[in-house]
Amino acid sequence: QVHLEESGGGWVQAGELLSLSCVATGRDLGHYVLGWFRQFPGQQREFVAAVTGHTLRTHYAEGMKDRFTISRDNAANTVNLQLSNVKPEDTATYWCNADQTIASMRNPNRYLQIWGQGALVIVST
Repeated sequence: QVHLEESGGGWVQAGELLSLSCVATGRDLGHYVLGWFRQFPGQQREFVAAVTGHTLRTHYAEGMKDRFTISRDNAANTVNLQLSNVKPEDTATYWCNADQTIASMRNPNRYLQIWGQGALVIVST
């Protein structure tokens, strides 16, 4: 069983750099794709970015490469997400996710549902 736990959420000021981290625990974590989703208030969760296990290949949703940066530390079993120049419209809940492939991670009818507890980010001006 894979367990995920996010950290780094909270209040941030516009223009700052947001850094989120997700720690994964379990067995054979290198076989899992780790990624991030975001959920605006009152809206559905949407895919942001993901990174594969051993190859550390990154994948971004359309329009996410400008300010988002995803990284993974296999030694620490963490996946990180950075968002530069945060804006009020970035206010959302950010979710860490694990799945077998990127395709399955982005599939709304996925089988696995491995999520962190969610990190609420509120950008103030």
